[in-house]
Amino acid sequence: MKNTSQQYDAIIAQCRNLFTKKMSDYGSAWRILRLPSLTDQIFIKAQRIRGLQENEVQKVDEDEKSEFIGIINYSIMALIQLELGVAEQPDLETEEATKLYDKHIKITKELMENKNHDYGEAWREMRVSSLTDLILQKLLRVKQIEDNQGKTIVSEGIDANYQDMINYAIFAMIHLDEKS
Repeated sequence: MKNTSQQYDAIIAQCRNLFTKKMSDYGSAWRILRLPSLTDQIFIKAQRIRGLQENEVQKVDEDEKSEFIGIINYSIMALIQLELGVAEQPDLETEEATKLYDKHIKITKELMENKNHDYGEAWREMRVSSLTDLILQKLLRVKQIEDNQGKTIVSEGIDANYQDMINYAIFAMIHLDEKS
């Protein structure tokens, strides 16, 4: 588990670094995105990963890792949007956005550690393709919840699904790092 925590932190450092660089380049333009738009962006990334896993020919020079980073960062943006609501104009400076990023990653990592304890790191025996499929399944669940205006009868909320997607994407990246 200690190794998992260190690997997790290393991947988050990469994702956070890209997030802050993009905040410098674009500001918080993403703050105007409604949750379904963020969900669709994550869906596009997950579909691309699945295509990379299934197709022999690749025409865009971005690998699975960069797409998993996109899933992680868009999911964190979605968690921030859930907390703050959608803005009419970009309204976050890099420092404030990064604090929110760190807050949501801390909560998401704690969830991973608790589940890892209970499941005995079962994800280590999974294939990257299975983790991709689980992300796609979570996305379809989120889309259904969004279509139901957030109402569920027995299901966990949208936030838990975004957190699971982050953790699955990190697990996939750990697998990819270990292969290379």
